[in-house]
Amino acid sequence: MKIKDIIFILVVGFVVSFGWFTPHTWCRVVSAVALFYILCGLIDFSRSKRFEGENWRRYFIGNGILTWVLSPFNLVMDLLCPNNYGVYKLENLPADCQAEIRQMMETASSKPEIINELSRRMTEKKRGMIFFKWYGKNIDNASLSIPEFHQQFKYIKTIGVSIFNKKQKTSIHYGPLRITLRVLYNLVPLRNDDVYIKAANQKHLWHDNPLFIFDDTLVHQSVNGSEHLRYCMFVDILRPSWTLPVVGGLLSVVKSLIVSFNRVFYKNWDMIK
Repeated sequence: MKIKDIIFILVVGFVVSFGWFTPHTWCRVVSAVALFYILCGLIDFSRSKRFEGENWRRYFIGNGILTWVLSPFNLVMDLLCPNNYGVYKLENLPADCQAEIRQMMETASSKPEIINELSRRMTEKKRGMIFFKWYGKNIDNASLSIPEFHQQFKYIKTIGVSIFNKKQKTSIHYGPLRITLRVLYNLVPLRNDDVYIKAANQKHLWHDNPLFIFDDTLVHQSVNGSEHLRYCMFVDILRPSWTLPVVGGLLSVVKSLIVSFNRVFYKNWDMIK
């Protein structure tokens, strides 16, 4: 255990115990809030089933801290959206959601200009991202226009393409909010075991299946260990729910908050327009 881990545990333990046993009401309130967040964090953290020491640090004092801060909200989302599989198969989703995803994949596969244009733009970039739709808002790109991505969808809220240059990978990280699910569709699935995504304890090889759907608040990492560029459609869909209009409304309310978080999460990406 590292020194900073010990300091963190001691500080949290002091806040909870001191606040609980002091006669001041405000101290007890602080203690109760701290205890509440610890319990929510432990429940949320356990979902990834990755209990290594490094992963504890990552979630509570590393790049997962935003996910911890938002854990009460995310746990409420689990109540509104039952049957969270973590990693999904297409058939786990409602029929109309499946239809939208299939339509997106057919459109992407029929547009060779996506790969042609983006490969040209990636010469000096490590990881690139281009968006056609951003949380329901259509994005016009001067270099690449796909009108089919601008239609109104019921479930699909974000459509983009993520491009990894050769020998590139993301950090091991968590997404912040559980309002949406992440849909990735590899446009050129190379037969290479070093090109994959790992979410929680599941390692997914793109040549086995070019489609991968998962809850991105689980700890995950994308890796391109090949000598070729990796292209994946990068799509966010509303989590299926018996209260879908409520989920959609919540997404609209927190959209600005999500944008602020994404500036942190995508700071190491080159945005292509």
